[in-house]
Amino acid sequence: MLRVNLMIGDRDVSATDGRTFERIDPLTGLVATEAAAATIADAVAAAEAAARAFAPWSALGPSERRAKLMAAAEVIQSRAEDFAEAMMAEIGATTAWCEFNIRLAAGMLREAAAMTTQVGGEVIPSDRPGRIAMAMRQPAGVVLGIAPWNAPVILGVRAIAMPLACGNTVILKASELCPATHRLIGTALRDAGLPDGVVNVVTNAPEDAGKVVEALISHPAVRRVSFTGSTRTGRLVAETAARYLKPILLELGGKAPLVVLDDADLDQAVAAAAFGAFVNQGQVCMSTERIVIDDKIAEPFLAKLAAKARALPAGDPREGNVVLGSLVNQDAAARLRALVDDALAKGARLVAGGEVDGTVMTATVLDGVTPAMRIYAEESFGPVVTVVRVKDVDDAVRIANDTEYGLAAAVFGRDVARALEVAKRIESGICHVNSSTVDDEAQMPFGGTKASGYGRFGGKAAIEAFTELRWITIATAPQEYPF
Repeated sequence: MLRVNLMIGDRDVSATDGRTFERIDPLTGLVATEAAAATIADAVAAAEAAARAFAPWSALGPSERRAKLMAAAEVIQSRAEDFAEAMMAEIGATTAWCEFNIRLAAGMLREAAAMTTQVGGEVIPSDRPGRIAMAMRQPAGVVLGIAPWNAPVILGVRAIAMPLACGNTVILKASELCPATHRLIGTALRDAGLPDGVVNVVTNAPEDAGKVVEALISHPAVRRVSFTGSTRTGRLVAETAARYLKPILLELGGKAPLVVLDDADLDQAVAAAAFGAFVNQGQVCMSTERIVIDDKIAEPFLAKLAAKARALPAGDPREGNVVLGSLVNQDAAARLRALVDDALAKGARLVAGGEVDGTVMTATVLDGVTPAMRIYAEESFGPVVTVVRVKDVDDAVRIANDTEYGLAAAVFGRDVARALEVAKRIESGICHVNSSTVDDEAQMPFGGTKASGYGRFGGKAAIEAFTELRWITIATAPQEYPF
């Protein structure tokens, strides 16, 4: 069993009242982690520690911050086995998913390190003689990053890497479902040489989440908030941030469509659809949840996709090299079973999969899905992909946009110009032509539209999110005033 304390300033401490909470291994039912259950006083202490560390950290030159972030990337990569152990125990992740998390998280730290010299500004022409006017970006202060469990190292690092590069100090509010994994991030950055208080990690019991988050957001030192997670929870966090007038960056749920046009390369489309639908058991915000396909090519496409899905092994990642590991808990498995059963009862056809054994579900494909079925609109967040057949391009665009979400999408077609025009009509923050809906690079502006949130992580877009843009003038000659 993993044991986790709070990381506040220079201290590893238990909760002020000594309480802990447990995270259960979804596959074994045993306790995976016992973690400190932070109180409001602990949340305040974390914010105060970050506030004390802000002045010296923000005063460091960009090269010093770059060196420490580069060192952090190396430390995280060197501890891949520790992260994998925690991820497998807490969320049932596969080896491949653990390795991908480490690789991309290290890349995000290196990209953030490269951006330390890109926090720039501009000189703006002024109509007033004898005056220089500038727009300058400065660190905002303390940044609260609230990260989810599904890609814990990637999204935990993403919540804090660019804020640190911009000169902010941070609090990582760990997910209740992977407290040990998220705490490992804080330890790695501290061991890489980041000063005390620059990175703080708070873990909390599920029932305390609301009051701990509000205590953190409401603290005067906290100037920015980022949240990655479900749309339902994101709305609650955004409402709290709004009450305290704190800017927030939201990356929320998705229902990504993969549009297959009548001239698509079917083998490439099938490969992308299978990866997008089943990587990490479909527990990815960008997961391919809907295949929108021209009816003229639907049958050969489905035959290939069904064969691919049936060939993907599922099981306990610690007992063999499987493609699909565990769902996050029994509730997720029960919900997916209910969604599939509802669709089948209303006329959908099970093309592949559908078996659930505990928290392990096989790769599942449903054909003939209609708006009457719950799974048509609800984010499934599991290894289930639905197929909707359409008659032409306009019909495909209509179906692709028939969702409250707008995070990721993909379009397949050999006529790239035509596919690009379709991509431009899809209402999503991200769209890939002839590749999977699931894709990420540290330097890209990552984020969505509609119920998938607003704002962008990554690269220069993140500089805007985590800095304060100030107008500063210098009078170079005596100024005249009307009185």
